[in-house]
Amino acid sequence: MTTFPDYRVDGKIALVTGAARGLGRAISLALANAGADVALGFRDAGADGGLTDEVRGLGRAALPLQMDMTAPAQIAESVRAVVERFGRIDILVNNAGIAPGNPAEDVTEDDFDRTVRVNLKGTFLASQAAGRVMIEQGYGRIVNVGSQAGEVALPGESVYCMTKAAIAHLTRCLAVEWGPHGVTVNNVAPTFIRTPGTAPALSDPAFEADVIERIAALHRIGEPMDVAGAVLFLASPAASLITGHTLVIDGGWTVR
Repeated sequence: MTTFPDYRVDGKIALVTGAARGLGRAISLALANAGADVALGFRDAGADGGLTDEVRGLGRAALPLQMDMTAPAQIAESVRAVVERFGRIDILVNNAGIAPGNPAEDVTEDDFDRTVRVNLKGTFLASQAAGRVMIEQGYGRIVNVGSQAGEVALPGESVYCMTKAAIAHLTRCLAVEWGPHGVTVNNVAPTFIRTPGTAPALSDPAFEADVIERIAALHRIGEPMDVAGAVLFLASPAASLITGHTLVIDGGWTVR
């Protein structure tokens, strides 16, 4: 009997960091629409913008969490809270990230430290905490949200680019270590996506035109669900033999 690819995540328990807006919001809703109960990591748990209700409106359980990625205790407590509520954690999406732009010569130590703390240290600590649970249960899907900035240089984004390149390699390292335990670890690397975070830059017509031109094959700015679809695929049974991979979602930017 033929077994067809399964893109559903019915009954799975997911945790999404940086869930409040943009990519995190779209990913949370896509997972819920595909059947997962979703724990929502917010830097400020009181400002979810109605996302908790939207997830519940899709017929799935939602658990809002105070999860500042610069606070290791909050990361550990959030993972504990998910396991306490649902009994397991099947999917972790490391979406939280920041990108303070500055020419390299003007980067402050505070900017450097905060970017590394959120983008890299936070991703590692969330993966470690969830990974321990996944190893014990013998199953897990971790999807990191990197960036095309881990593949190509973006002027004025040296520290951000550095952290996203590091996430791509961390993905490979964790995939090798945790694969024997039934845990896959993958990375998505989007181009510029229309989100509240990119809105100020894309509001400049000249900048937007340059971005569209650099997205060589498709010539359009991405939407959050373009990324959410890739995350859902990597979290689903259809991607069970994929691990340690970076899936670039860039409309052709990096192939030029």
